[in-house]
Amino acid sequence: MKASRIAAAGAVAGAAVLALSVPAFAHVTVQPEGTAAKGGYAVIDFKVPNERDDAATTKLEVAFPTDHPLASVMPEPMPGWKIVVTKSKLDKPLELHGEKISEAVTKVTWTADGKGIEPGYFEKFPVSVGQLPEDTDQLVFKALQTYSDKEVVRWIEVPQEGQAEPDNPAPVLELSAAEGGHHGQASDEPSGSAGSAENTSASSDASASSGEGTDTTARVLGVVGIVIGAAGVAYGVLAGRRRTTA
Repeated sequence: MKASRIAAAGAVAGAAVLALSVPAFAHVTVQPEGTAAKGGYAVIDFKVPNERDDAATTKLEVAFPTDHPLASVMPEPMPGWKIVVTKSKLDKPLELHGEKISEAVTKVTWTADGKGIEPGYFEKFPVSVGQLPEDTDQLVFKALQTYSDKEVVRWIEVPQEGQAEPDNPAPVLELSAAEGGHHGQASDEPSGSAGSAENTSASSDASASSGEGTDTTARVLGVVGIVIGAAGVAYGVLAGRRRTTA
């Protein structure tokens, strides 16, 4: 009896711990499709899970950083969602490809024109962004998640290094080191072309060898076929003579 009570208590405690830990993993997050390198462009996905059992997510508002504004922000069209991009004037204009940019996107809003994200599901909201800053290791995007029952969850608390994760953390995009190798592709083309020529030559030799092997095999099979055919004819003639003699 005592052992069963201890087991039951342990099960209840385990279930309670699990129930408390689930929401920590179900917040709005942002991740790149591939890499998000400093100074480059990237497609990032805002992953939005539905945490409610009796309501759907019908709206997502994402505030873009003003301390590191992005000159190019282009959300991907999504069936079932209306998208509004909000721009604001910059205190300090940006320079992109030799041009001065005086305004940048400060918010993107997705509003469901259908069922939205129903209980038990999640959805990704892709956005193409750039040029990513080179003077920071991360970008913070504060988000508001609205449910069909009008409840609003504010994912706006900025995680601090060395501290426990807040209850409603803001999505944080980690930036990787700048990629410099792609600038040298043009100078590598000659060696790449030579390599291609060698590969083509090797392929030709292989094809030639393969062709010779095929011809030889065909000839051998042809000779074997002739021999088998002649043997069959001879056997037929002998059989006919035996029958006649009998």
